Amino acid sequence: PGGARRRRCRHRRPYPTARARAAMSEGAYSFSLTTFSPSGKLVQIEYALNAVAAGSTSLGIRAKNGVVIATEKKAPTILIDESSLQKICMLTSSIGAVYSGMGPDFRVLVAKGRKAAQAYFRVYREEIPVLQLVRELAMVMQEFTQSGGVRPFGISLLLAGFDHSGPHLYQIDPSGSFIAWKANAIGKNFVNAKSFLEKRFNEEMELEDAIHTALLTLKEGFDGLVDQHNIEIAIVGDDKKFKILTPAEIRDYLAEVD
Repeated sequence: PGGARRRRCRHRRPYPTARARAAMSEGAYSFSLTTFSPSGKLVQIEYALNAVAAGSTSLGIRAKNGVVIATEKKAPTILIDESSLQKICMLTSSIGAVYSGMGPDFRVLVAKGRKAAQAYFRVYREEIPVLQLVRELAMVMQEFTQSGGVRPFGISLLLAGFDHSGPHLYQIDPSGSFIAWKANAIGKNFVNAKSFLEKRFNEEMELEDAIHTALLTLKEGFDGLVDQHNIEIAIVGDDKKFKILTPAEIRDYLAEVD
């Protein structure tokens, strides 16, 4: 009998380590949005950030007299009409946004942002300030982190605008947090892009120089040849007019940096 007990003990599974128990515990909460894990995380938000990190690279640069935002816009197959792909959208005449992550989620936030801007205009008869619109969008994204039956937005936004207090560049994350940036990048190549921007950024940079820097940053981590059809660029200057550059204008800027 004693020998049989010893044989059974030898085949008993080892007790999981503390790290393994923590991992199993986190997994038990990974499908719940409204429940914190024991380590204080909402795991679904981390998964949403993974969706952002898997998206195309997007970046923004705040210059002294304006803001430029740019993004990769590569079609997954040559059969797609590239003119139908749009990653930068205007929210008001002086504010626009670009995203990395899930495109359909971006359309929802664009619609909500435009509606909030129009509601502000109806009351005050002036364009909504950039920070006010950022707060409105961040509040929508935050609400989707504490409601049952929904999921977080699978995108991060870079929002560019120009108002009475000057040029602004903000990032809004799936958690609903937002922060102002001088220059930033999001998406799959954001680490290298941010490192490149840190070396190139200058506080006295003009808008034209910022456009050139944005193009060089995209080219740094681009898989293939950059042309006017597979990237998208938009600017807003001190005239407070948000403008998405045409392919012909992008081609001219590319010729300047080559």
